[in-house]
Amino acid sequence: MLRKIVQAVTAIISNSYLPGFLGGTIYQGGMKNICVPFLNCYSCPGALGACPVGTIQSLAVSTRKLSLYAVGVVLAFGALGGRLVCGWLCPFGFFQELMAKLSHYKLGIHRSLLGLKYVILVLTLLLPFLVFDPVTGISAPYFCKYLCPAGTLEAGVPLLLVNPSLRELVGVLFTWKVGVLLVLIIAMIFTWRPFCRVLCPLGAFYALCNKVSLFQLQVDRETCTSCGTCQRTCPAQIAIWQKPAAGECVRCLECVDACPQQALSWSPCPTRITGKIGSSGDIQDF
Repeated sequence: MLRKIVQAVTAIISNSYLPGFLGGTIYQGGMKNICVPFLNCYSCPGALGACPVGTIQSLAVSTRKLSLYAVGVVLAFGALGGRLVCGWLCPFGFFQELMAKLSHYKLGIHRSLLGLKYVILVLTLLLPFLVFDPVTGISAPYFCKYLCPAGTLEAGVPLLLVNPSLRELVGVLFTWKVGVLLVLIIAMIFTWRPFCRVLCPLGAFYALCNKVSLFQLQVDRETCTSCGTCQRTCPAQIAIWQKPAAGECVRCLECVDACPQQALSWSPCPTRITGKIGSSGDIQDF
């Protein structure tokens, strides 16, 4: 329940510019210079901060430079808690979980598809520097422009609903984006967090941080009985007792409460603090 409250509060606060929703405008105040650590479209009428993915792509397109500020923000949060950002703070992740409640029937995701997000991460970072329009010589924020469903849901749809003039400009590209969003929404109902697990470049980056973050899921090997309760509780069906730092874990921490032996905990990893390697059992965990 605490996690749901944090998710809802984060979604509301980060998109709390009410005049934007009412007037179909985009907030351009000083807070827009602050980069949030999760996926949240810059062009959302209520967005107070900037999306790190959008910031990186926009700066790459306009200046052909990497936004060290945006990279620093996500690196700091990743180094602290890995995909905790995905599980506790991301508004679009929260939306996916709400959609999942519409059906108790759930489908799994083939392991081969889970690696796609890493490909998208690489393309998101490189394409604005490498691919340019042959006529204008200008690149584009390809992920935001062609794929990001959060931008369509949070920015495209609300702005079109309020601005009749924008509706006259709708073309093939927006139709494509709406189609992507609708396909993902259907997938959300029958699969837990499909966008986070298959397509999100930010989720891919934080997944890489899971093994090295300061805070980790700790398994007490003396009390763990390998009963599998954590895996059955995990929405992603991860065998937490075997892989507590798995990249697919968004650190919702439901397994910590579910463990009948209280063998799981969320705490700083001793090796991150002391710089020393513990026992062989610790090495297997992290």
